[in-house]
Amino acid sequence: MAYTVKISDKLLPECAYIRKAVFMEEQGFQQEFDEIDDRAYHALILDGETPAAVGRLYTEDGKTYIIGRIAVMPSYRGKHLGERVVTALEEQAKACGAASIALSAQCRVAGFYEKLGYTQTDDFHMDEFCPHVTMRKQL
Repeated sequence: MAYTVKISDKLLPECAYIRKAVFMEEQGFQQEFDEIDDRAYHALILDGETPAAVGRLYTEDGKTYIIGRIAVMPSYRGKHLGERVVTALEEQAKACGAASIALSAQCRVAGFYEKLGYTQTDDFHMDEFCPHVTMRKQL
């Protein structure tokens, strides 16, 4: 399959659709959208016209960029689209001059990020009802 990867400085409707479907409807999160969406880069993978995967990237200090909200629609899981979203966001971070990337991973998927070169820190925390761990990667 030929997928299209788009990077936008706006939260596209397709990105919101995926995040709502995965995080709110499937996983039960209530506080999915926030003010960060207005200043983040958003990665979207499309299969033709069909939204398949999403993620976002932002910075607080101009050096460390933060990846988050990585989500893949159920019918596209197992096709390495999560990895493609992370890679696209890492490339955007490099283009912005990032020195490192941080992310807050659901503990159950920390191994996915470890395979992509991220290292767990000692920062374990709850996001709503779900345990998360902060992870980092030097660029």
